[in-house]
Amino acid sequence: MDRKLRKERTGIVTSNKMEKSIVVMVERKEKHPLYAKFVKKSNKFIAHDEENTCNEGDKVRIMETRPLSKSKNWRLVEILERAK
Repeated sequence: MDRKLRKERTGIVTSNKMEKSIVVMVERKEKHPLYAKFVKKSNKFIAHDEENTCNEGDKVRIMETRPLSKSKNWRLVEILERAK
């Protein structure tokens, strides 16, 4: 049985105050339809961090998963870069 491809995002941890959870902000640049200027847009995702290893400012990769709570349906895959 094949598992479907799951969405992956790369972002920066903005909060780790919860137990086993982190808030990850993912930014992207979109071209404005009329003015053709690139505008920064961002989304916040709440992700599951089983070992509580992330700190604020870390660059991480998260993957979509089954719902783990009301607002949590992403999980931490790896920490790409530690905050300085």
